[in-house]
Amino acid sequence: MALTLSNPARRRLRTLGFLSPWLVGFSVFFAYPLIATVYFSFMHYNQIKEPTFVGLRNWTYVFEQMPLFGPALWNTLWLVVVMVAVRVVFGLSLGLLITKIKTGAGFFRTAFYLPYLAPPVAATVAFVFLLNPGTGPVNEVLEAVGISGPNWFNDPDTAKPSLVMLSLWGIGDLMVIFMAALLDVPKEQYEAADLDGAGAWAKFRYVTWPAITPIVMFAVVTGVVQTMQYYTQALVAGKVASGVNIGPGSVIQPGYPDHSTLTVPQLVYQLGFQNFNTGAACVLSLVLFAIAMAVTLLLMRKRSGLLSAED
Repeated sequence: MALTLSNPARRRLRTLGFLSPWLVGFSVFFAYPLIATVYFSFMHYNQIKEPTFVGLRNWTYVFEQMPLFGPALWNTLWLVVVMVAVRVVFGLSLGLLITKIKTGAGFFRTAFYLPYLAPPVAATVAFVFLLNPGTGPVNEVLEAVGISGPNWFNDPDTAKPSLVMLSLWGIGDLMVIFMAALLDVPKEQYEAADLDGAGAWAKFRYVTWPAITPIVMFAVVTGVVQTMQYYTQALVAGKVASGVNIGPGSVIQPGYPDHSTLTVPQLVYQLGFQNFNTGAACVLSLVLFAIAMAVTLLLMRKRSGLLSAED
């Protein structure tokens, strides 16, 4: 006798079928890697021999014995707070400016978006050469007007701000997102605000900001996640600024100058793929994951985060 399914069973199977692509992707690219990372964080594993259980030894090593963990974590959190905030403010300001100007909007939109299309390595190399304290054109222009230019990527005090400037050079992605959000604000609300005698700040505070708040939250959350994974630009900038030749087989020690550009993802790569200490690298990865989740949940809390109670 043929097996028949009731209507609720058919609906569940149909729903499961529609969900199956997401379930497969979630299991393969998130759930399994997360479980494996937790598993290897309690193991001694050099990617050659079989893993052996060592308990909390990897966690103790990272939090108590790794001298670079503190500076790397501080640098990463500093970049998350400063870089994300500056990028959001600058991107929103550019979006407001370009949506208001009447002539040349297309030119400025293209000019600000083009640097974002440059490959990260090439853009970083070019930017470091521009800010070279000895031969860079930026310091030459500053000296021409009587200002002594800083050492930029060669000074621990200005290395991280220089990375923030580099991120602003490629602000085109946020600019376009904010422009789309700003152009979507109903013009009737601006007209009503004009009739009430509202000024520019009042219109931004009570008309523009409530309409674009979800987009701002999206920009902040994605910015936090991306900055927690900050790796390529800091590594390349430090190596180019240090003047060290990078050839085949060379081992790159990140963090120049004086570990001021060292980030936690760089430590993860160094431990996992250069020192073959997979357990400690997994511990660092879990720390990054926990911080990113905590910050994201804090930002998405209603009333206390970027979202209001009505969103």
